[in-house]
Amino acid sequence: MRLISKIKHRIIPLFALSVLAAGSGNAGAQERPPYLDDAKPVEARVEDLLSRLTLEEKVSLVHADTRFTVAGVPRLGIPGLQMSDGPIGVRQEERWSDTNVVDFSTAMPATLGLAATWNPNLATAYGAIIGQEARQCDKNIMLGPALNIQRTPLCGRNFEYLGEDPFLTSRMAVHYIKGEQAQGVSSCAKHFAANSQEYQRNSINVEMDERALREIYLPAFRAVVQEAGVLTFMGAYNLFRGQHCCENDYLLNKILKDEWGFKGFVMSDWGGVHHTDLAALNGMDIEMGTHPPYENNYLAKPFLEGLKSGQFPVSTVDDKVRRNLYVMFKLNLIHDPSVPAVTNVEPKGPLSTKAHQETSRQVAEESFVLLKNKNLLPLNPAKIKTIAIIGANGTARFATGGGSSMVKPPYEITALQGISNRLGGGVKLIYAQGYNAPGGSGRPDRRETEESPPLLNASNLVAEAVAAAKSADVVIYVGGLNHHGGYDTEGADRKDIKLPGGQDELIQKIVQANPRTVVVLMGGGAVEMDAWLAKVPSVLYAWYPGLEGGNALARALFGDVNPSGKLPCTFPQRLADSPAHALHAYPGTNGTEIYQEGLLVGYRWFDTKNIKPLFPFGYGLSYTTFKYSNLNLVPGPEALGAPVTVEFELANTGSRAGAEVAQVYVQEASPSVPRPLKELKGFKKVLLQPGEKQKVSVILDRNAFAHYAPDKKGWVADKGAYKILVGGSSRDLRLAGKFHLSEAILALDGPDQNGQPSVAVLK
Repeated sequence: MRLISKIKHRIIPLFALSVLAAGSGNAGAQERPPYLDDAKPVEARVEDLLSRLTLEEKVSLVHADTRFTVAGVPRLGIPGLQMSDGPIGVRQEERWSDTNVVDFSTAMPATLGLAATWNPNLATAYGAIIGQEARQCDKNIMLGPALNIQRTPLCGRNFEYLGEDPFLTSRMAVHYIKGEQAQGVSSCAKHFAANSQEYQRNSINVEMDERALREIYLPAFRAVVQEAGVLTFMGAYNLFRGQHCCENDYLLNKILKDEWGFKGFVMSDWGGVHHTDLAALNGMDIEMGTHPPYENNYLAKPFLEGLKSGQFPVSTVDDKVRRNLYVMFKLNLIHDPSVPAVTNVEPKGPLSTKAHQETSRQVAEESFVLLKNKNLLPLNPAKIKTIAIIGANGTARFATGGGSSMVKPPYEITALQGISNRLGGGVKLIYAQGYNAPGGSGRPDRRETEESPPLLNASNLVAEAVAAAKSADVVIYVGGLNHHGGYDTEGADRKDIKLPGGQDELIQKIVQANPRTVVVLMGGGAVEMDAWLAKVPSVLYAWYPGLEGGNALARALFGDVNPSGKLPCTFPQRLADSPAHALHAYPGTNGTEIYQEGLLVGYRWFDTKNIKPLFPFGYGLSYTTFKYSNLNLVPGPEALGAPVTVEFELANTGSRAGAEVAQVYVQEASPSVPRPLKELKGFKKVLLQPGEKQKVSVILDRNAFAHYAPDKKGWVADKGAYKILVGGSSRDLRLAGKFHLSEAILALDGPDQNGQPSVAVLK
């Protein structure tokens, strides 16, 4: 009952609620209620409105009344909350929800591709587009972004996460949410926390040590609370240390609300609540679900009965409603109930505008990662007469698959269409499917909107592909994964990281028939390439590139844009090299998943254990070359939280304009506790013209040097020497310098009593 004692506000007796709701005589009826006074602080308005609600009305505000809505209280001007799935766009709801139908929104590139841009400004624009389209179709809360860390390449939702690194995830997520919430729409940070696998996601119990939790899996969630002011959170399906995340006192009460000072509300993932008492007391504020009647949900009628019987004090529901009302006031949703609603509103324009589509294309262009290039790319159409486009993904569309990330765009340009658009009629194009793509439902529990194509004879497909390759000057192979058959979809993990449909053998036969072969892969992360990588001159990873993906791809292949994406996740040579798999710590035994690798997730494992990856974290080539020089470490005023500014020069030494992502890693020389070999702590994307040189500055604050100390319940930056490493990837570090931290510093997760960062010097 710790929560009950910590809720510091008055409890209004039930008889008083009815009096307040009805008003107190003519004078009270004539006065404008304080909650409608815009000049008053939000907290005061919340308290006044809360006092006017009946107990039944309060309970109606803490559970769903349809699949994507929460009821309002019209007599007080409280509207219903309207939600939509939204990591990559406003989700189509036709034939799925009993709320408003939303069609034809912009399908942005999958968020793992956004992370591959390493461009926070694009993340702001990305979030703004989703927020604008959500606002236009009357959505108040968009369910995204997803901030879970990629622990294993197999996770079915990796494509909608932001990679394996907490710092990169934090930076991109903060800007995404700032862009989205600036449109008057709430982002919803999900899935809190440790939802790093889809296999057995509703029942798996995650166990990890405190440092791994704080240093790897929570930083992005903390950042969006304290830096972006995110208004809502979503609990995860899985259990954490024996309690479901939607009923987890440690995650929801102690960390999120008490330590981090989160003022908004926490909603459950759909069907993520399992007990009325635990949800009531352990920090869950709004229960969402998919199965009517909604009045039978755990936080509906059973909760109301518990409040009336005295099982739960009224303060428990008041805290939940207070958070709901706080979000509504921040979104300017509360209105004067005496003022008639505006009618005869002119029809709204299309959600997906030309400007939104162009930004989607730009994100895709900057997301593409050039993994290999031996003088084949960019292609010169003037020197090519025939191109063979081979691969099922050459004509595939991806926006309507993957589970809750599905979007129905007004159009989606396939790779074949984009290449055809770019070339016009000047070059002959031959298409061959080559292989049968995975089919069937993406999510095990729901039929996707697109039907699977019929299976064709595999031998005939290969023969047609080889013939096409032989007849062409150049082959552009477009393969990889999709959102069907247990690949890159909510509710299921991949079984391995091999290319499906016999693609490894197909690529070998194609490159044997025509050595001038470009391999383009689409998907949500790493795949094995050992069978053919050495034989292929050029490889481009294109993620899931959104509605303008085909046009963006063509612009990259023919040199209209220079690829500048960098991997947000390590590509291992084989699955067994990845930490969770090397330690046999996935998918768990007896219902429990123990994160035995601790801090060593992704590149931290590969670097610390000296294991060579296929392609390292942060890796990506360009059509030009870059030179790093003149590293200078400038100490800053530690009292201002900026121990050092990393300065260096970056030059474009090639003949094409291009952008480089300069990455800064920190390595402690003699750590007092076990730490990864090095960790990303800063980056900057810089666009340079041929021959241009720029001075680049990256500020490292004290957090860049700190580790979490469970005994002190805070972050400790040890006194002593650190290496500052600068370069183009985690394995391509061109510059190195030494920095000495003169004092050991302790910083707590939450603010002090004055709302300032809590920092102390350790003796």
